Amino acid sequence: MSKKTTTSNSRNRKQEKRSAPYGDSKIAAGGELHQIAGGEHPALTTNQGVALSDDQNSLKANSRGPTLLEDFILREKIHHFDHERIPERIVHARATGAHGFFELTASLKQYTTARILTEVGVKTPVFTRISTVAGGAGSVDTPRDVRGFAVKFYTKEGNWDLVGNNIPVFFIQDAIKFPDLIHAVKMEPDRGFPQSASAHDTFWDFISLSPESMHMVMWIMSDRTLPRSLRMIEGFGIHSFRLINDAGKSTFVKFHWRPKLGLQSTIWDEAVKICGADQDFHRRDMFEAIQAGNFPEWEFAVQLFTQAQADKFPFDHLDATKLIPEELVPLQVIGRMVLNRWPNNFFAETEQVAYCPSHVVPGIDFSNDPLLQGRLFSYLDTQLSRLGSPNFHQLPINAPKCPFSNHQRDGHMQMAQPMGRVAYEPNSISATSPREASAEGFHSAAVTETGEKGRIRAESFADHYSQARQFYRSQNNYEQAHIASALVFELSKVEHMHIREAMVGHLRHIEESLANRVAAGLGFVKLPDAPVAAAPVRKMAPSPALQLIGKMKDTLQGRAVGILIADGSDGAAIKKIKTAATKAGATVKIVAAKVGGTKLADGSMLAADGQLAGTPSVLFDAVAIILSSEGAKALSMEGAAIDFVRDAFGHLKAIAVDSGGQALLKTANVGQDAGVVSTGDKDAFIAAAKTRQWEREKSVRSLA
Repeated sequence: MSKKTTTSNSRNRKQEKRSAPYGDSKIAAGGELHQIAGGEHPALTTNQGVALSDDQNSLKANSRGPTLLEDFILREKIHHFDHERIPERIVHARATGAHGFFELTASLKQYTTARILTEVGVKTPVFTRISTVAGGAGSVDTPRDVRGFAVKFYTKEGNWDLVGNNIPVFFIQDAIKFPDLIHAVKMEPDRGFPQSASAHDTFWDFISLSPESMHMVMWIMSDRTLPRSLRMIEGFGIHSFRLINDAGKSTFVKFHWRPKLGLQSTIWDEAVKICGADQDFHRRDMFEAIQAGNFPEWEFAVQLFTQAQADKFPFDHLDATKLIPEELVPLQVIGRMVLNRWPNNFFAETEQVAYCPSHVVPGIDFSNDPLLQGRLFSYLDTQLSRLGSPNFHQLPINAPKCPFSNHQRDGHMQMAQPMGRVAYEPNSISATSPREASAEGFHSAAVTETGEKGRIRAESFADHYSQARQFYRSQNNYEQAHIASALVFELSKVEHMHIREAMVGHLRHIEESLANRVAAGLGFVKLPDAPVAAAPVRKMAPSPALQLIGKMKDTLQGRAVGILIADGSDGAAIKKIKTAATKAGATVKIVAAKVGGTKLADGSMLAADGQLAGTPSVLFDAVAIILSSEGAKALSMEGAAIDFVRDAFGHLKAIAVDSGGQALLKTANVGQDAGVVSTGDKDAFIAAAKTRQWEREKSVRSLA
């Protein structure tokens, strides 16, 4: 792999020339003006007035080396960003958390000394927090957004925090750009909207000027960012880490979480309507699953590789905008995580939990990934601001469950009572004060670093399109259509034409047909030119592991079925469908016009779990419509009932109907296909309910 360096971040310099001028904005007193094509701009400076020569790269020991602590520009920028919100998290504010355990099933003893990864069968307590990224704590659960996936392992050797996302790559290559990314995607500062949405000018302006983001764009425009349930998402550590064995040898590792229930998403129209029906849809789903004993579970897998292997990759594994295809380095399943207990108090635990990527245990170490290197500083700094004290580790949710002792004293909110005369090391006064543990203590990997320090980015980071192209080409036809339609929707919300054109230009490097689909959806007369690529675009083989629909499991486990009834409904038919769906693993809920009770055909009363107007079909994975002729007639006058069946059909769900149900479908002008079956054929309904009716989609909506 080339070790050449460059002082640019490989962005297309032609695009910089189209940056909009500052307009009527005032220049700070003393701000020096620099002439740049398109207008005069003040020099970008630190808060002390020092002009920046490079705002794209942090200071590294060499092009692929670690970030240096002396980088006062990086530290000031991220320090200020970390303290922008009090006390809510700036990102990942909206979250759901739960307790559980991790159990190792295969030892990695030859690779690491970390006991959490070597002691098979041991159950280690964990606290897992899954979150949206862009919205505030009061936003909704179901926007198109990345989901954070953070796990705190309370190991015998101290806490290990594995802090990642449900997507294996990230937008940027260097941590110095993180404040810019989040400022761009958050609500625009002059108007305070949109909340928890990327469909606006500032986000796409930043992305259009950052070719390194193109791989991530493919992921966020895919169905991955519209999860059906938090129990049905993958989790990724994103970065390369190191494992160190007892001989001091290190091996690179990437960490993966794979849901036992398999992957499942919603579709865009469904996600929008779920937001209106239940803003807490994901949180409620997790809560109800745990309360019912249907504990969410994930497999824990690793990708292990050496430096020699990494040197042969057609990409740089230190680049967080790249993944390692499973076909290149297969996943090894080594454990499982089960979440089996809801927090006793949401604030004390889910809100006050503090994750830091720098929290590792002996046997686990960091790579030189420049995004990871910045995170090692940022998270600790954030916790000091958000929780208000250097003693945040003493909060019960954050405290290790193994013994810990040191000479750190006092500070705001000190809750411990350190005793004794000595608070320093070395000392000769105390025979019981903590000392270094040279043998079993933490050791960093012995890695030689050479080269010139500087604000540099390796040439091996310059390929911004090849893996984006691989991801898109790996999707099936339905998923590709969803990506194209998502791009049309998002870019249609962008007011500035030059931003739309720039994005379509980037898409030409990813897939010409995708660019054409999006351009047509935006009404372009001709296709914009593609920017100059900083590196040749490789043709990488498709990776089926990158699909979502292709990885869905043929199951009703973890899914929900709704049965719509009214006065006169057939109780035997209701029982038959409910029994079959429950046996298949689904949760079943009865929906009626009134929750108090519905009088069935045999005269018995059946209470409903949800009232029709407040329990739409978007909350279910499949529905059954069991109605008498009179019941169908009554519901035909109810807009909520018409929407119930229209949305179920439009969202590609299986529908079981009796004669009354069929009459309601006819009133709603809902068509027939293989996914609409008779309540008399419960097996056909259960089979159809395990998946979406993808072939139906072309008949119910236009996609790009």
